[in-house]
Amino acid sequence: MDGDHPGWRRCLLAGAVFAVCMAGTTLPTPLYPLYQEKLHFSELTVTVVYAMYAFAVIGVLLLAGNASDAVGRRPVLLWGLGFAAASAVCFLSATGLAWLYAGRLLSGVSVGLFTGAATAYVLELAPRGGSSRATFVATAANMGGLGCGPLLAGVLAQYAPWPLHLPFAVHLALVAVSAAVLLQLPETVREPRPLRSVRPRRPALPAPVRAVFGPAATAAFVGFALLGVFTAVSPAFLAESLDVHDHAVNGLIVALAFFSSTAGQLMAGRLGAARSLPVGCAGLLGGLLLLAGALYGELPALVVLSALVGGTGQGLSFRGALSAVARASPADRRAAVISTLFLVAYTGISVPVIGVGVLTEPIGLEGAALVFIACMGVLVSAAAGYLLRRPVRA
Repeated sequence: MDGDHPGWRRCLLAGAVFAVCMAGTTLPTPLYPLYQEKLHFSELTVTVVYAMYAFAVIGVLLLAGNASDAVGRRPVLLWGLGFAAASAVCFLSATGLAWLYAGRLLSGVSVGLFTGAATAYVLELAPRGGSSRATFVATAANMGGLGCGPLLAGVLAQYAPWPLHLPFAVHLALVAVSAAVLLQLPETVREPRPLRSVRPRRPALPAPVRAVFGPAATAAFVGFALLGVFTAVSPAFLAESLDVHDHAVNGLIVALAFFSSTAGQLMAGRLGAARSLPVGCAGLLGGLLLLAGALYGELPALVVLSALVGGTGQGLSFRGALSAVARASPADRRAAVISTLFLVAYTGISVPVIGVGVLTEPIGLEGAALVFIACMGVLVSAAAGYLLRRPVRA
């Protein structure tokens, strides 16, 4: 990253703030078994608690996905950090299920504000000519932050006191530091408009983006669906079917999927969007098949391999999708278009997870997960075939 050290320093600091916000969203993942034991709720409730976060993200993306294009990146990101802090306070105060619902909703609002705005902010802070590296910084901060959440919470829950409180206290401190960092970074929207100028918009795509968006969004949907089921269901599966009750191990396995995504994103920079999208779809299909083998044969090693292969495929497809969409977007619509891509992705992270939760009662957790794998396998195979016939060109 030679040539403009101050520019890259600002870009990386913005990425670090992005990662801190995203870590808070997956912090509760390895703690759900402890909450189930404390509050006595079912696996369906776990998936609903998890999915409420995704629904909040979708709602904010629909209502205010374009807000930072109008009022500026920093004000929106500061509001996002405020909601992240409020979410941590809810989990610190949790004495009943309502607190978990509130915490997840606030976390979803935070991420809804952050995703499009922070991605655009990281890209805009990078030096001229550094868009490819900046895209990696943005997507790595997103997925790396999501991976750090369960790892941090799992280690603290297993080896430190106050397992349901200390992870959120640590995150609250990190949010405060992030706010201080953000206040030192420059604004990149040259002519901010008043807040009243922000209006909810239906998802819409400028003409240059439309040819790119369809296949890119399909790959993003499947990749986030796989990560969603991994995040919401794998701790219960590891505990019930494989007798793995170590919170640190549960957090590490979930984190591996997100860290592998980051590695996949690094590979995508060399492959380019046209190749990384279909190759990523193939990785997603491999991860789904490995997860099916782990469920059917009750083999912990295959769960780990599924996280590695599926996560890598998700990273390849996601960075390819984001890179293609961002390059094709007009500058004054970039955050709105990126938010629309995340809208599709977070639909993938929520609807299939709820489907797994609903099917758990009649056919069991393993049967529900196998139904999910079959559906996603068909979808990702169709997407890969389409991308091979009509490669994405940004």
